[in-house]
Amino acid sequence: MPRPLLQRIHRFVEFINSGDETIGQEVVSESAVFHVPFSDTPLKGLPGYMQILGMMRSAYPDIQWTLDDTVIEDDKVVVQFTLRGTHEGEFFGVPASGKKIQARAINIYRFTDGMIVEETGLPDLFGIMLQIGAINSPSAH
Repeated sequence: MPRPLLQRIHRFVEFINSGDETIGQEVVSESAVFHVPFSDTPLKGLPGYMQILGMMRSAYPDIQWTLDDTVIEDDKVVVQFTLRGTHEGEFFGVPASGKKIQARAINIYRFTDGMIVEETGLPDLFGIMLQIGAINSPSAH
């Protein structure tokens, strides 16, 4: 079982890096639920995920996710990503800074029949906000 799920995760990474909805249809279940840190209500299905991608791409048009590590057990995959992009649009009320960001995200996916049916996304929003100057960094002494 692990090998097919790893292939599905690689296909999912192709989807998020390209924003190509046709690839998304191959890997995201219509009934998928996405738990995101900025909403207490999960987003649903491919339209919900396109909303997440749209938000990220409007702030970081060149954003790319690199798959660093995976842990697969039964129908669950835990993924560690590094995301990189340039802050060229508003992000959570912070105007474009032109700064390059690099941050980690740890996401947990649940699959049914090779399709993602649930994601809990845990991007390092604090690190991103520090990098774009939204939060003052404590001075390193």
